[in-house]
Amino acid sequence: MSNVIHFETNHGSFEITLDAQAAPQTVANFLRYVEGGHYDGTIFHRVIPGFMAQGGGYDATYEKKPTLAPVTNEADNGRKNTRGTVAMARTSEPHSATAQFFVNVADNAFLDHTAKTSAGWGYTVFGEVTSGMDVIDRIVAQKTGAQGPFSKDAPLAPVVIQSARAR
Repeated sequence: MSNVIHFETNHGSFEITLDAQAAPQTVANFLRYVEGGHYDGTIFHRVIPGFMAQGGGYDATYEKKPTLAPVTNEADNGRKNTRGTVAMARTSEPHSATAQFFVNVADNAFLDHTAKTSAGWGYTVFGEVTSGMDVIDRIVAQKTGAQGPFSKDAPLAPVVIQSARAR
């Protein structure tokens, strides 16, 4: 399986190069979702200029998609949440990442691993955008507000991932 994933969205395409050496379990998990077509028809449901664009968990009607078991947090891999990197979204539980991911549109050092504590685990960086960062910037610039179950930061017009395929 390739370590380059090509995303087609209704705002253009972008590619992510995965880092299986730094985050082997996270990359394997992400590839299972790609191979299963999970991301096709999902949306970027949370976009915050100067921070990040998050997607992969909801369809265009804001129905939450079913997921596999959570993956172990690998944020202690030395990778940093810098502009253009891709990391796993999770709940406050450090080892809760499933399918949702986000693209950092700024250097977000406060998301980096600092300690193996609930406050210090951080967010696993497992790849980076190697083509189409301008598309991510367009996505994060969308007008946002309340949509579906979200009270804020959701694009008012759906930003749809039409397909995600390994190259």
